[in-house]
Amino acid sequence: MIKVWCEEAKMSEMTTEILEQNLGKIVLVRLKGGKSLRGRLKGFDQHLNLVLEETEDTTSSENVKKLGLIIVRGDNVVLISPPPR
Repeated sequence: MIKVWCEEAKMSEMTTEILEQNLGKIVLVRLKGGKSLRGRLKGFDQHLNLVLEETEDTTSSENVKKLGLIIVRGDNVVLISPPPR
């Protein structure tokens, strides 16, 4: 049980570190239900709630919708992809 908790804590630290490195950068976010967003990561918290600015809904490549500044509830986040290095 303790080993699992330690592994989860390490994963959480790594996730936080990666997100901190990408503050102010454009990230891709995949949500439950298949929706895809692209926006500049302005902030986040321990629940993976995200604040994105200049956000676009890129679910449909033919119909990209500008959303502006939004907050994404962490429960809905499936994937966060930082920009290529």
